[in-house]
Amino acid sequence: MAIFLTKDSKVVVQGMTGSEGMKHTKRMLASGTNIVGGVNPRKAGQSVDVDGTDVPVFGTVADAMRETGADVSVVFVPPKFAKDAVVEAVDAGMPLVVVITEGIAVKDTAEFYNYAKAKGGTRIIGPNCPGLISPGQSNAGIIPADIAEGGKIGLVSKSGTLTYQMMYELRDFGFSTAVGIGGDPVIGTTHIDCLEAFEADPETVAMVMIGEIGGDAEERAAAYIKENVTKPVVGYVAGFTAPEGKTMGHAGAIVSGSSGTAAAKKEALEAAGVKVGKTPSETAALMAEIMTSL
Repeated sequence: MAIFLTKDSKVVVQGMTGSEGMKHTKRMLASGTNIVGGVNPRKAGQSVDVDGTDVPVFGTVADAMRETGADVSVVFVPPKFAKDAVVEAVDAGMPLVVVITEGIAVKDTAEFYNYAKAKGGTRIIGPNCPGLISPGQSNAGIIPADIAEGGKIGLVSKSGTLTYQMMYELRDFGFSTAVGIGGDPVIGTTHIDCLEAFEADPETVAMVMIGEIGGDAEERAAAYIKENVTKPVVGYVAGFTAPEGKTMGHAGAIVSGSSGTAAAKKEALEAAGVKVGKTPSETAALMAEIMTSL
């Protein structure tokens, strides 16, 4: 089993013919993802040879869905065009839109997120995220496919690189799905959305949640876990040494006063029964203990 992305997912790539889109389309195809098309209005009707696989290019997302039955779009569109790309996918009724693009204006993200929410029917992951992977089934985004096999751990993370590290450190156990939700101030799918889906997935037996300083997403997730999650959860909060008032890496990672600190998030998670590691490796070791005991 997996959440959001399975072996049956049919994926189109908005921006496939650009350099980043093409590079990662090759990687997704190599890892077994069922890529059924690309979208570029200037190259509609053409097809692209991607390492021996002939991938058709469609003028619109709606055309791609009608011709291929696509149910996932991965967006590799430059920041200034990203809002239009996501709105187009939402208008077409695309069930899952994975926005990899970094540097999208927060105003644009807020607008396309609220547009999708009002329309209903489209889940957005990202932006500024590595995407998601259900190892051995499908890979939508830029997560390396060879660092972990399929298994029974669910992973949700704000950080791309920490997603990769956690998958590698727990590679002996494997993952149902790993979701990188992105670190911008406004994102689509949240920790809570993923925790809810992992809780409902019969094949996921435990979860790792990676957060970071800034905002209150981790505190809200802790409250959700306390009330709704029965499976073991371990956590890690990046940014214990971050100076107050300074933006660190992700646009959303800024601490003001006691709000949003790593210590406050750790305390909230531990109060909800989540074991929290001081480092990513310690967090992985906590999960390995749980998996060994199950």
